[in-house]
Amino acid sequence: MFSICSLSFFSLFLSSISIFFLGIYYLIFDYSVFVEWELFSLNGSMVVMTFIFDWMSLMFMSFVMYISSLVIYYSEDYMSTEVNINRFIIIVLMFIFSMGLLIISPNLISILLGWDGLGLVSYCLVIYYQNVNSYNAGMLTALSNRIGDVAILISIAWMLNFGGWNYIYYYNFISNSFEMKIITMLIILASMTKSAQIPFSSWLPAAMAAPTPVSALVHSSTLVTAGVYLLIRFSPMLNTYGYGWFLLLIGCMTMFMAGLGANFEFDLKKIIALSTLSQLGLMMSILSMGFAKLAFFHLLSHALFKALLFMCAGSMIHNLKDSQDIRFMGSIVNFMPLTSVCFNVSSLSLCGIPFLAGFYSKDLILEIVCLGWINFLIFFFFFLSTGLTTSYSFRLYYYSMSGDNNFYSSFSFDDKSYYISFGMISLLFIAVFGGSLLSWLIFPVPYMIVLPYYLKFLTISVVILGSYLGYLISNFSFNNNLISLNMLSFVSFIGSMWFMPFLSTSFISYLPLKTGYYLSKVFDYGWFELFGGQGLYSLFIYLINYIQSWYDFNFKVYLLTFMFWMLVLIVLFFF
Repeated sequence: MFSICSLSFFSLFLSSISIFFLGIYYLIFDYSVFVEWELFSLNGSMVVMTFIFDWMSLMFMSFVMYISSLVIYYSEDYMSTEVNINRFIIIVLMFIFSMGLLIISPNLISILLGWDGLGLVSYCLVIYYQNVNSYNAGMLTALSNRIGDVAILISIAWMLNFGGWNYIYYYNFISNSFEMKIITMLIILASMTKSAQIPFSSWLPAAMAAPTPVSALVHSSTLVTAGVYLLIRFSPMLNTYGYGWFLLLIGCMTMFMAGLGANFEFDLKKIIALSTLSQLGLMMSILSMGFAKLAFFHLLSHALFKALLFMCAGSMIHNLKDSQDIRFMGSIVNFMPLTSVCFNVSSLSLCGIPFLAGFYSKDLILEIVCLGWINFLIFFFFFLSTGLTTSYSFRLYYYSMSGDNNFYSSFSFDDKSYYISFGMISLLFIAVFGGSLLSWLIFPVPYMIVLPYYLKFLTISVVILGSYLGYLISNFSFNNNLISLNMLSFVSFIGSMWFMPFLSTSFISYLPLKTGYYLSKVFDYGWFELFGGQGLYSLFIYLINYIQSWYDFNFKVYLLTFMFWMLVLIVLFFF
């Protein structure tokens, strides 16, 4: 009898392989299929369900399904102690379905179904381990994403003017339309919330409260990439209305902030989450420069090695009895050689080491930046962020893999789990060879970029310098840690993502909650209570007691009152 994990794995895996070959066929013949059927008509606007099958949607869909299938298979062991594992797998499948609906929709209404589905299901997954931290993280995730949902709802209302919601029709003939400018601005806002760009970045590390298989899925190919994918689809409008400069600045700042913050972080999953944030900034910034196909290429190659990185981190956390602090790790390479190999390959791929998956997209992006029209500040951000990426990757390697083992002596662990090892090995080969395969497929005629020597070698030089910096940071002795105590305000500013988690939570909610408390105290528990329910109740009780005391102490008053009411009743009866 197959378990739900095995059945889901086989069905998703076979679907991904078949869809991938179909995507290659559509790519070679430049073929796309547009399917739509009308549900009903509203004020002359047809509400239609629309699907687009072109090489981009099919390729992305196959990658999502491939990674999802391995993540679900990996969950068979990782979530083995979970009582409600069937419920967990069903929620993950709903998540994958929502992402699939978003990928193949060129219609804003069907996009909203997938978009909202991702937001709601991600909330269920983030609060899966039911504790206070998970609930807080879930609310932050859900409320941050609601801003983007509202932006898409408003853009749907604006598009009522055009007679339909298939944005793919309106690329060319309304280039100077005011409505289209507003819609593009709203789509950029929605994409910034879903892909956690500044100032909406704080929910991404908070979402690490979810189980690690979910993190592997969310940070590689689903939730966070939805915003980038939507902007890739809207890229013709992005270039037309001149919003590129704004998105370029936001993307570069996000990339720089996340790279800097990861060098001060000690939580294994949060370091990898911040690396995802850094790569999303890279995708956004290159997309804003007009290279949508290149952003899509990096989106796919990043999905491969990031899923592997999370799987390895999950394997380490699972074996270290749920300890995520990298200071408790060390010398893991001696105990878990397979996990260490996979972890290092994916880390090096993230750094852009030549001929791994990340190199083909990342190196090409940096060479395009060298060739581009950008100013020195953006150029500096790009290369500094690349150096910081290498720095935190090597710092993580030195903390966890090499040196002395700092974990408790009661820990005994190895690589013997079949399900976890199968998931990692299946992604390992793709993380090595996937980049070159994709570059041949997506760019059949390769980019020819001619640069001077110092610019051509700048990328590899920055990577080497970053790796040396990572070694220096990890090599601090105990006494040198006092540097961070002497510069506590600066370190806490950099290490807490420029105070963004505070700005997103306490800063926004403090004033309304405090105001509500005082209003409640003054009105509900104060004057309203005095003159409202409690006041009237006290008055009536006082009056009743007062009249009762008359009756009790004066029998004549009682008789007179009785005679008065009898007279009133007789008068009413006869007249």
